[in-house]
Amino acid sequence: MDKVSQLVARIFLGHIFILAGLSKIGAYEGTQGYMDAMGVPGVLLPLVILFEVGGGLAIVAGWKTRWIAIALAAFSVISAAIFHNNFGDQTQMIMFMKNIAIAGGFLLLASHGAGAYSLDNRRSR
Repeated sequence: MDKVSQLVARIFLGHIFILAGLSKIGAYEGTQGYMDAMGVPGVLLPLVILFEVGGGLAIVAGWKTRWIAIALAAFSVISAAIFHNNFGDQTQMIMFMKNIAIAGGFLLLASHGAGAYSLDNRRSR
Protein backbone atom coordinates (compact mmCIF):
# COMPACT_ATOMS: atom_id res chain seq x y z
CA MET A 1 0.00 0.00 0.00
CA ASP A 2 2.91 2.38 0.72
CA LYS A 3 4.14 2.10 -2.86
CA VAL A 4 0.76 3.03 -4.30
CA SER A 5 0.10 5.82 -1.78
CA GLN A 6 3.46 7.43 -2.57
CA LEU A 7 2.60 7.41 -6.28
CA VAL A 8 -0.87 8.82 -5.65
CA ALA A 9 0.58 11.55 -3.40
CA ARG A 10 3.01 12.56 -6.14
CA ILE A 11 0.20 12.65 -8.70
CA PHE A 12 -1.96 14.79 -6.39
CA LEU A 13 0.88 17.22 -5.64
CA GLY A 14 2.13 17.40 -9.22
CA HIS A 15 -1.21 17.78 -10.96
CA ILE A 16 -2.05 21.09 -9.28
CA PHE A 17 1.12 22.63 -10.72
CA ILE A 18 0.64 21.12 -14.17
CA LEU A 19 -2.91 22.48 -14.35
CA ALA A 20 -1.91 25.86 -12.89
CA GLY A 21 0.87 26.29 -15.43
CA LEU A 22 -1.34 25.28 -18.35
CA SER A 23 -4.14 27.58 -17.22
CA LYS A 24 -1.69 30.50 -17.19
CA ILE A 25 -1.05 29.90 -20.90
CA GLY A 26 -4.76 30.27 -21.62
CA ALA A 27 -5.00 33.45 -19.53
CA TYR A 28 -1.57 34.81 -20.33
CA GLU A 29 -2.28 38.54 -20.47
CA GLY A 30 -4.50 38.52 -17.39
CA THR A 31 -1.96 36.54 -15.39
CA GLN A 32 0.86 38.81 -16.52
CA GLY A 33 -1.16 41.87 -15.48
CA TYR A 34 -1.95 40.31 -12.09
CA MET A 35 1.72 39.58 -11.50
CA ASP A 36 2.64 43.17 -12.39
CA ALA A 37 -0.09 44.50 -10.07
CA MET A 38 1.31 42.41 -7.21
CA GLY A 39 4.84 43.70 -7.75
CA VAL A 40 6.20 40.67 -9.61
CA PRO A 41 7.53 41.42 -13.11
CA GLY A 42 5.11 39.91 -15.63
CA VAL A 43 8.06 39.19 -17.89
CA LEU A 44 8.80 36.24 -15.56
CA LEU A 45 5.57 34.48 -16.54
CA PRO A 46 7.17 32.12 -19.10
CA LEU A 47 9.59 30.92 -16.41
CA VAL A 48 6.72 30.45 -13.96
CA ILE A 49 4.79 28.39 -16.51
CA LEU A 50 7.85 26.29 -17.34
CA PHE A 51 8.61 25.77 -13.64
CA GLU A 52 5.03 24.80 -12.75
CA VAL A 53 4.45 22.44 -15.68
CA GLY A 54 7.98 21.00 -15.69
CA GLY A 55 8.14 20.69 -11.91
CA GLY A 56 4.71 19.10 -11.75
CA LEU A 57 5.61 16.55 -14.43
CA ALA A 58 8.91 15.77 -12.67
CA ILE A 59 7.08 15.16 -9.38
CA VAL A 60 4.50 12.89 -11.04
CA ALA A 61 7.30 10.91 -12.75
CA GLY A 62 9.38 10.85 -9.59
CA TRP A 63 12.42 12.41 -11.26
CA LYS A 64 14.89 14.42 -9.13
CA THR A 65 12.10 14.35 -6.59
CA ARG A 66 13.88 15.63 -3.50
CA TRP A 67 15.30 18.72 -5.26
CA ILE A 68 12.13 19.52 -7.21
CA ALA A 69 10.01 19.06 -4.07
CA ILE A 70 12.17 21.52 -2.13
CA ALA A 71 11.97 24.03 -4.99
CA LEU A 72 8.18 23.69 -5.29
CA ALA A 73 7.78 23.97 -1.51
CA ALA A 74 9.72 27.25 -1.57
CA PHE A 75 7.71 28.43 -4.59
CA SER A 76 4.47 27.64 -2.75
CA VAL A 77 5.47 29.60 0.35
CA ILE A 78 6.76 32.56 -1.65
CA SER A 79 3.60 32.59 -3.79
CA ALA A 80 1.45 32.50 -0.67
CA ALA A 81 3.32 35.43 0.85
CA ILE A 82 3.12 37.54 -2.31
CA PHE A 83 -0.30 36.71 -3.77
CA HIS A 84 -2.42 35.56 -0.81
CA ASN A 85 -1.44 37.83 2.08
CA ASN A 86 -4.77 39.63 2.59
CA PHE A 87 -5.98 37.75 5.66
CA GLY A 88 -9.00 40.06 5.93
CA ASP A 89 -10.34 38.25 2.85
CA GLN A 90 -11.34 34.72 3.86
CA THR A 91 -10.73 33.35 0.36
CA GLN A 92 -7.18 34.73 0.34
CA MET A 93 -6.54 33.30 3.81
CA ILE A 94 -7.72 29.87 2.60
CA MET A 95 -5.51 30.15 -0.49
CA PHE A 96 -2.57 31.09 1.76
CA MET A 97 -3.16 28.04 3.97
CA LYS A 98 -3.58 25.80 0.88
CA ASN A 99 -0.15 26.89 -0.34
CA ILE A 100 1.37 26.24 3.08
CA ALA A 101 -0.23 22.77 3.20
CA ILE A 102 1.10 21.98 -0.28
CA ALA A 103 4.57 23.08 0.85
CA GLY A 104 4.25 20.69 3.79
CA GLY A 105 3.42 17.84 1.43
CA PHE A 106 6.45 18.66 -0.69
CA LEU A 107 8.71 18.75 2.37
CA LEU A 108 7.49 15.26 3.32
CA LEU A 109 8.18 14.14 -0.23
CA ALA A 110 11.66 15.67 -0.05
CA SER A 111 12.28 13.93 3.25
CA HIS A 112 11.01 10.47 2.27
CA GLY A 113 11.75 10.39 -1.44
CA ALA A 114 9.64 9.48 -4.44
CA GLY A 115 8.94 5.87 -3.55
CA ALA A 116 9.09 2.62 -5.46
CA TYR A 117 7.13 3.67 -8.54
CA SER A 118 9.42 6.48 -9.66
CA LEU A 119 12.24 7.29 -12.02
CA ASP A 120 14.42 8.06 -9.00
CA ASN A 121 13.95 4.52 -7.69
CA ARG A 122 14.60 3.01 -11.09
CA ARG A 123 17.87 4.95 -11.42
CA SER A 124 19.09 3.92 -7.95
CA ARG A 125 18.95 0.22 -8.77
